[in-house]
Amino acid sequence: MKYETQWVAFPFFAVAMALFALQVIFGVMAALVYVMPEFMSEVMPFHIMRMSHTNLLVVWLLLGFMGCTYYLMPEEAERELHSPMIAYVQLAIFAVAGAGALLSYQFGIHEGREFLEQPLWSKILITVSFLMFLYNTSMTLAKGRKTAINMVLMLGLWLAAVFWLFAFFNPSNLAVDKLYWWWVVHLWVEGVWELIMASLLAYLLIKMTGVDREIIEKWLYVIIGLALFSGLLGTGHHYYWIGAPGYWQPLGSIFSTLEVLPFFAMVMFAFFMFWKGRRNHPNKSAMLWTLGSATLAFFGAGVWGFMHTLSFVNYYSHGTQVTAAHGHLAFFGAYVMTVLAVITYAMPQIRRVQPYNQILNMWSFWLMTSSMCFMTFTLTFAGVVQTHLQRVMGMNYMEVQAQLELFYYMRLGAGVMVTIAAVVYFISIFGPIKEQAPASSEGQLAGATG
Repeated sequence: MKYETQWVAFPFFAVAMALFALQVIFGVMAALVYVMPEFMSEVMPFHIMRMSHTNLLVVWLLLGFMGCTYYLMPEEAERELHSPMIAYVQLAIFAVAGAGALLSYQFGIHEGREFLEQPLWSKILITVSFLMFLYNTSMTLAKGRKTAINMVLMLGLWLAAVFWLFAFFNPSNLAVDKLYWWWVVHLWVEGVWELIMASLLAYLLIKMTGVDREIIEKWLYVIIGLALFSGLLGTGHHYYWIGAPGYWQPLGSIFSTLEVLPFFAMVMFAFFMFWKGRRNHPNKSAMLWTLGSATLAFFGAGVWGFMHTLSFVNYYSHGTQVTAAHGHLAFFGAYVMTVLAVITYAMPQIRRVQPYNQILNMWSFWLMTSSMCFMTFTLTFAGVVQTHLQRVMGMNYMEVQAQLELFYYMRLGAGVMVTIAAVVYFISIFGPIKEQAPASSEGQLAGATG
């Protein structure tokens, strides 16, 4: 670790992983309801479980992005962080806002808008925390070296903050509400978050492959250009059936099809850089998460998104388990795995040791990714059956749900395996260090990770 203030990332990673654990637990609880409909129905209804599950995902990913930024910004800017104290204060504010919102959901206190259910006071605290974070990192960047990586990363983070402001706009008209609601949800996950993901991947590739920065930066510019070009108008695929003008159907179909391109570019980017670098980096598990992230992002966000994004297909599949399949693999591949990759790379340096517990970390990778892929396939098959029986054949909704029971049991099993894999990951990252490197290798690590 070159700069002392990079240690600021550690508490962000720790809190993010704690919330990740809670998110997985709420997900398994929600999956149980599909096979045991009365499970906790009096204590915690299904919609509260699902709300907690999805909100925790967004909150811990944001904390993960902040931790990743605090870790790489000093190296990229070649100076210490502007103010570690601001970072700690904004983490406390963000944690209070997130925990308070989660607790309020259990008592039925929420705004009822999917992903944006946070009470107003919680939204305000999140905004204050985010602005403190942006000030801290922007001041660090302003006084230090400017690179394509930290500039693109900050562009993505500032745009995320700008689009977050639409969370405060809650019109009474449902069609207008949904029109602007997607300006937060879609333009985050299928727009500006892609800039954050691409810059984090570029940082990992520079550190682990040894390929010239200029080559990686050129790829990065291509990827963010494709992401912004396709992602902004790609919002139209959410406007098909909400009362928006009809021209959104061809526009949404065309630009949503193009949204596959940045994810295809990312997977080509990652594998080509590792092939070109041919560098024997000691942190094999971080390499695995990096390549896995680019690959599953392409399939989850790109391929599975394309499967039901055309308007004449979406007419039948909209809101079915096909959507759930796409959502799970896209979020996991594009953002969850990217954050886990950075944490896997950074933690050995934060703890000032050689890469450790790598076998355990690799086990968590294969368990988690295979379980998420199995869950995606299961939900896809369930969605195809649901679409045909319900939307084509016209069967009653509850009759169709009974036909999907086997798929729901398999989804539950996959969720349990993801939980086990997450526990293995936590132990590998925060647990005791079992693989001590000889003292002479410390210089090798510094050179390999510099």
